Amino acid sequence: MNNIKKHIKITKHYAVGVLTLVSLYSCVPTRNVREENKTVPEQYESQTADTTNTANIEWKNFFSDANLVALIDTALVNNQELNMMLQQVDMAKNEIQAKKGEYLPFVSAFAGAEVEKVGEYTRNGAVEKHLDIREGEEFPEPLTNFSAGLTASWELDVWKKLRNGKKAAVLEYLASVEGKNFMVTQLVTEIASSYYELMALDNQLGIIEQNLEIQQQALKMVKLQKEAARSTLLAVRRFEADVYKNQSNKFLIQQKIVETENLINFLVGRYPQTITRSSNNFITTTVDAMSSGIPAQLLANRPDIRQAEYELSASKLNVSVAKANFYPSIGLKAGVGLEAFKPKYLTSTPESLLYNLVGDVVGPLINRNAIKAEYKNANDRQLQAVFEYEKTILNAFMEVQNQLSNVDNLKKSYQLKEDQVQALTESIELSLRLFRSARAEYTEVLLTQREALDSKIEIIETKRDQLLANVKLYQALGGGWN
Repeated sequence: MNNIKKHIKITKHYAVGVLTLVSLYSCVPTRNVREENKTVPEQYESQTADTTNTANIEWKNFFSDANLVALIDTALVNNQELNMMLQQVDMAKNEIQAKKGEYLPFVSAFAGAEVEKVGEYTRNGAVEKHLDIREGEEFPEPLTNFSAGLTASWELDVWKKLRNGKKAAVLEYLASVEGKNFMVTQLVTEIASSYYELMALDNQLGIIEQNLEIQQQALKMVKLQKEAARSTLLAVRRFEADVYKNQSNKFLIQQKIVETENLINFLVGRYPQTITRSSNNFITTTVDAMSSGIPAQLLANRPDIRQAEYELSASKLNVSVAKANFYPSIGLKAGVGLEAFKPKYLTSTPESLLYNLVGDVVGPLINRNAIKAEYKNANDRQLQAVFEYEKTILNAFMEVQNQLSNVDNLKKSYQLKEDQVQALTESIELSLRLFRSARAEYTEVLLTQREALDSKIEIIETKRDQLLANVKLYQALGGGWN
């Protein structure tokens, strides 16, 4: 009866101690961080509220050029930066496994052997000298000891600190996956942009070569007229200068072609080689119409927005983890094994059996500045993640709006440049006829040829910009990673 009362008394003291600790931790700091703002306009400026969205088209179907599709396919396998990002994703996945293990029991096996000789004129030595292991059998000298067994420890996740840590790791992993997807969209866009740039350079080179033929014919005509005293040496030199200028520009464009090819090869992850392409029909390439959908679809389609959203959710859980550090941790430790001074006695149970079971409650009481600072930092990181999420949404909307305007203005510009090229191309032959009949100065011929060349170069650049604008709009809408 006395033992029962004593046990009840100890239990009451333990319960009072636990309640005292919990009451001390009931006054933990609390800080409210505002919720993120997901509100976006209902539609883009000058666009109808139509949910049809080009971003839902797979990139292999978005690009119709088989050579470009092959380049992107190869890059998604060989690009070194993308492969490094994949390793980052894998490391984030491993972190989930590590966090999951933290709230499960830790079990370890142990085995050991030791030998000890204590002095006879010490407490342990005196005890061993006058105490037999069993009747008529003294302690061996030196004394050996052999042991083997299992130990286990487990922190009870009462405040969900460990489970929230694991959930945060899952969200960080999902954020890294979205980061990888965003990198894929960037890689697809960069390769497509470089590919269109390369085809534009091919066409510019062709235009310069055609213009050189016209200029060289004009130069021959001027030389013949000089021999007939119908022209001057000044006219000949001016025509020659224009020929030299375009011959020089030809080499500059050839260098740009080499550099653009090497850039594509670098993105594809291979050493320099010729990029297979079909540039002949570049100027007549159809620029497909784009469907922008509605701004709310950006939240689901853009990988960078989803990445920011996962990171925001993870930061909220990290605040809970930081707050749980104020509360006491409850741990259990247990061990069971066999121990004897000779190996043959290890199997003699229960004499060689040992076990222990320990429970403890540990928590900081004084000088909690480090914990408070970490809690404040966790709240600041959460607010930072809120701003980052809102900034990402705003940036995505602005990118789409800019590219929609760009696509529309380039379309109008291209139509006008077509008329300009046609008019200037016709004026070249007209100026030459007038010059032959002495009804126009040679300067008019030179000026007409220069303007025609510039207009042809500009319309190629405008076609390139149209194709690039479509690619960038496709990326801005959230396409290119699926």
